[in-house]
Amino acid sequence: MIVKKILFIDRDGTILREPEDEQIDSFSKFSFVPGAISALSFLAAHTDYQFVLVSNQDGLGTDSYPESDFWPTHNLMLDILKGEGIEFAAQHIDRSFPSDNLPTRKPGIAMLTQYINDAEVDMSECYVIGDRENDRLLAQNLGCQYLFPDWEKVREIVFAGSRVAEIRRTTKETDIYIRVGLDGNGNSNISTGLGFFDHVLEQIAKHGNIDLTVTCNGDLHVDEHHTIEDTALALGECLLKALGDKRGIERYGYALPMDDCLCQVALDFSGRPWLIWDAEFKREKIGEMPTEMFMHFFKSLSDAAQMNLNIKAEGTNEHHKIEGIFKALARALKMAVRRDVEHYNLPSSKGVL
Repeated sequence: MIVKKILFIDRDGTILREPEDEQIDSFSKFSFVPGAISALSFLAAHTDYQFVLVSNQDGLGTDSYPESDFWPTHNLMLDILKGEGIEFAAQHIDRSFPSDNLPTRKPGIAMLTQYINDAEVDMSECYVIGDRENDRLLAQNLGCQYLFPDWEKVREIVFAGSRVAEIRRTTKETDIYIRVGLDGNGNSNISTGLGFFDHVLEQIAKHGNIDLTVTCNGDLHVDEHHTIEDTALALGECLLKALGDKRGIERYGYALPMDDCLCQVALDFSGRPWLIWDAEFKREKIGEMPTEMFMHFFKSLSDAAQMNLNIKAEGTNEHHKIEGIFKALARALKMAVRRDVEHYNLPSSKGVL
């Protein structure tokens, strides 16, 4: 069976810039959102997605928004897009006012039942692209994925897929759940029972633009060892899973200063785990985290993610030193997992990573 994949695309604020009065009713208000044309042209040429326009146009056809004010700019948009190889398989425009509460109005799905009822459409593979909350809710109601119109990111994710992975690791010592989104926005939800460990893991998310969820219930009544080690193993496994076939990634990645410290983390997603560790700590603990576990964390992470890690840190403040290492790791990850969809090949002369 042929599987149809669809991009349900909003118009105002997504393809065209939305003016303050929210009506593109004259040519003076007509302009494109930066990156929209190039991204849509790329996706039209390199994917088999169908483009479907879905737009709320408040009161279209009434005195408040005459048809004669709408169609000239709308048709100009269609002509310009067509010239770049971008055509819509269908256009669904709801003309109601918000106060009408019609089921055809986004985030209602009454305009789109033909796609829901089409056995050839795999909604889990479809996307809604739009700039408003009602677009996100539309995606939720359709069972689609949602993308905000950051067009460079949209182009990458629709073409190459979103890189999200989940791992559940349960032993007699720890119960760990980790979710990683490599193409995220730096959001995190961390709870390991160790405050300082939570703090440094949050740096990976924040400075790596990685969405990261980590929950760990470990045997802290014994000590911190199993919680830290098993979290590293699960996180490394999750990173490896999220990377998929590694096509298009930069592969390598970072040094950064933090006050008195200089921290360097160089990594390579080579498929060959190795750790070089050049950092010394004089304190027994930072927060509840034993400093002897720092090297052990990165060794476990390197093994599970199958990556080469070379870590070096200089400085006097122990807190700054290890936090700087985690921030440098985050930046190295951000650099290494970045994908180039224009050169979407495996970054290895061996043909395998």
